[in-house]
Amino acid sequence: MIAIVDYGMGNVTSARMALEHVGGQVELTDDADVIAAADGVVLPGVGAFPKAMEELRRRDLFEPVRAYRGPLLGICLGMQLLFESSTELGGAQGLGLLEGRVDALRADGLKVPQIGWNEVSWSDGAPLTDGLPERTAMYHVHSFAARPDDESVVIGTAEYGERFATAVRRDRVYGVQFHPEKSSAHGLALLRNFVGLATS
Repeated sequence: MIAIVDYGMGNVTSARMALEHVGGQVELTDDADVIAAADGVVLPGVGAFPKAMEELRRRDLFEPVRAYRGPLLGICLGMQLLFESSTELGGAQGLGLLEGRVDALRADGLKVPQIGWNEVSWSDGAPLTDGLPERTAMYHVHSFAARPDDESVVIGTAEYGERFATAVRRDRVYGVQFHPEKSSAHGLALLRNFVGLATS
């Protein structure tokens, strides 16, 4: 069973449908016990970093997500929350599962937020990216970017004014800045790989 963390700030319907489409048994939940017992956890997110952290704490979900030791996938804002902090809207502390911070995308005069398809260049992100081409177009919507302290966690980059980390991994913690559930066949393939991680 894959638990999608329900904290009021995720595009949960499309994520749930996509995960079910690729064979996942999915439960949308804000129950700490359900999260702890899940085979995999997805942390979605749309909106501002400080508000998201406020909601995770208010709903007593900060520690259950932080303590989870199975495969964990942060999507969009959910990826950013994996890091230690963000400068958005005055700043906030994150989950601290990955070292580094999140700050404004250095778009060099381009329109922000970045909205649309952007080519992702992959490094060795297996097994999450198993079977994907070395370069894959994925759908992005974001104004901020993660700045990992340890570059070895970066498994995918894209460019929009600057080259930025759009996919990360440490052990069983994964994050993608783009929306795989909106990224056609390759996005579904990535989610299928995550379901495989959760059920293996």
